[in-house]
Amino acid sequence: MHRGSILLIDDEDKILKALGRALRDAGHAVVETTSPRQGQRLLAERNFDVLLVDNMMPELSGLDLIREVVASGASTAEGRGDAAPGSGDDRPQIVMMTAHATVESAIEAMKLGALDYLQKPFEIDELLVVVRRALDHQRLRTEYRYMVSERDEQFDHYGIIGRSRAMEDVIRRAELVADTKSTVLITGETGTGKELVARAIHAHSAQHDMPLIKVNCAAIPETLLESELFGHVRGAFTGATATKKGKFALADGGTIFLDEIGTMTPTLQSKLLRVLQEREVEPLGSERTEKIDVRVIAATNRNLRQMVADGKFQEDLFYRLNVIPIEIPPLRERRDDIPALVEHFVQKHAQRTGRRIEKIDEGVLAGLQAYDWPGNVRELENTIERAVVLSTGPMITARAVSVLGATVPQASGLPSLKLRQNIEWVERETIRRALENAGGVKKDAAELMSISQRALSYYLAKYRLES
Repeated sequence: MHRGSILLIDDEDKILKALGRALRDAGHAVVETTSPRQGQRLLAERNFDVLLVDNMMPELSGLDLIREVVASGASTAEGRGDAAPGSGDDRPQIVMMTAHATVESAIEAMKLGALDYLQKPFEIDELLVVVRRALDHQRLRTEYRYMVSERDEQFDHYGIIGRSRAMEDVIRRAELVADTKSTVLITGETGTGKELVARAIHAHSAQHDMPLIKVNCAAIPETLLESELFGHVRGAFTGATATKKGKFALADGGTIFLDEIGTMTPTLQSKLLRVLQEREVEPLGSERTEKIDVRVIAATNRNLRQMVADGKFQEDLFYRLNVIPIEIPPLRERRDDIPALVEHFVQKHAQRTGRRIEKIDEGVLAGLQAYDWPGNVRELENTIERAVVLSTGPMITARAVSVLGATVPQASGLPSLKLRQNIEWVERETIRRALENAGGVKKDAAELMSISQRALSYYLAKYRLES
């Protein structure tokens, strides 16, 4: 069961103590008060997951207190510019209790923002079920707020962290090309952030409301990649029981991001070249072509010029892709960016995990700057994420980093940092959990996250969470 912090307000002392005891026995952290005015002060001083409040009280009614809580939360959200209903503020989930229930007061409480309504007398088991539901809602709301902050940081501020001249050049070029529909080729080692730059270009283009379709050419078997890119008609090959749109058609009007373009076979290179030249695709098994209007962004960690010289990559295709080249330097060539990246990742993962991390030991930071980071920014983020999780206090020390078992220069006192698998985006997990809690009902999942069904559909397609 998810446990949380609860503010319990009831002017009847015996009821207050009984409910507080039951909630504590269930593992919750409970603060009790018989005074709604004291409750106001407590809400102003700290955050609670759930507010459980009686309605009929002498100082202030529960409905009036709910009005103030909701108004205060809405004001805070508007000040931050993220006032999505039920998601942008830090207010608790609200449950109202009353022995004087009327349909009117129940409706009013719900309109004001209460999640649920309990009529006295009620069973303790009923209370615990309602509180568990409220905590589930609060957890999803917190995750959604984090998801939105990540998205806004990426799309509004590029999500590209760096103070070096090299990264300033990358950002400036991305800004310039975003205003055009020119083809872009992003090069750089694994983990440097090529996809992040592609997303930033699309997000700041005139086509930002249109799809950004991502294709990892290395992750799709050669026999399927052509169908994935260009689509097929029913009966085109064994197993083609229905006509399917390709990624280029799905990206029509928007952007297609072709990652690991250097792994594409010569046959597919020829077909891609024709698409770029003619701006049309021919689905497998079809005798008709389809016109498309797509911005192409390709990326690779390979040296395409050398591949052209070796006869492994078509020269014409290389020049078609390399209209606007953007090269992202490896992290070892921009060590000045490491402190800013470390600070960013510490904050990100401290918020995600609920850890209180205030700073990182200077010796640790020096060691991180001395390491060559073969996995680049991705490796650094994975390292910081684990250090945040394993830290036992508000400061990340060498001990939290040393358990990773890799090797940095011995002078730093740190062992090196081993690359581990990518973590999934919190967006994906939030959507998955919401669907799970909603029993797979999309409308209910969207309501849990306080987003529209249209937005939910976008995220489902983005993360391939439905077939």
